[in-house]
Amino acid sequence: MREIVLDTETTGLDPLRGDRLVEIGCVEIFNRMPTGQSYHVYINPQRDMPAEAFAVHGLSSEFLSTKPLFAEVVEEFLAFISDAPLVIHNASFDIGFINAELDRLKLAAIPRERLVDTLLLARRKHPGVSNRLDDLCSRYAIDNSRRTKHGALLDAELLAEVYVDLVGARQSQLILTQDSQEIRLGGSIDTPRRQREVPLVARVTDAEREAHRAFVATLGDKPIWNEYLPESVTPSA
Repeated sequence: MREIVLDTETTGLDPLRGDRLVEIGCVEIFNRMPTGQSYHVYINPQRDMPAEAFAVHGLSSEFLSTKPLFAEVVEEFLAFISDAPLVIHNASFDIGFINAELDRLKLAAIPRERLVDTLLLARRKHPGVSNRLDDLCSRYAIDNSRRTKHGALLDAELLAEVYVDLVGARQSQLILTQDSQEIRLGGSIDTPRRQREVPLVARVTDAEREAHRAFVATLGDKPIWNEYLPESVTPSA
C-alpha cells in the first residue's frame, strides 16, 4: 500500500488568522518501506515572518520572497500525494494549513478520512508521556542529530522511520531473527531454521528419485553422494 508521510512549516499557528504555509515535505512509503521518492517545496507566503516562527524553522521573509506561490505548485503537490493516505504528526495542524491554501484557490479540501495521525497513535501506544517527534526518535533510537531546526522534508523523513516502528512494521520484518535467535553461554548466537506447520508437498516423484539413485550407483563403489542417502537405501560396498 502506498502512503505519503507529510510535514509542513508555517508562519504561525492559525491559518484562520492569516498564518500561511511556507514549506511542504513529503516522503513516499510502500508497504511501510521508504521508496526513495520525495516531494519538497518552499512557498512564498506573501507576508512577514514572525520572530517566533523564524526561531523554529529559520526561514526568513527574504529567503521565501523568491519562492513560488502555493498556486504555482499546487498541481504537482496534489499529483504527488494522489489519493494515498497521509501520515502526519499532529495531522489537524498540517491539514488545516493545507486545506486553507486549497480553499483560497477554490479547490476541494483533503478529507480527514485520508489522515493517519501518528501523534494519536503514539498517545495510544505510549500514554502518559511526551510524544513529540524528538521524543519518539529517542524512544526508537532514530538518529535526529541533523534536526537543529524544524524542516519539513527532514521531519517527514524522520517521521517515516518513527511510523514504521510505531505500527510494528520493523519488528514484523525482523520476526524470524527475533523469534529464532538463541543466545548461548559464551555469547554465541544460534539461529535455527523455523519449520513450517504444514510441510510443502514434495515436487520430486518416486521415479525421479529411483533414476537419481541409479545414476549415483554408476559413479563407483563408494561415491561421496552415498553419504547423503538414508541408511536404508545406501548401496553396500
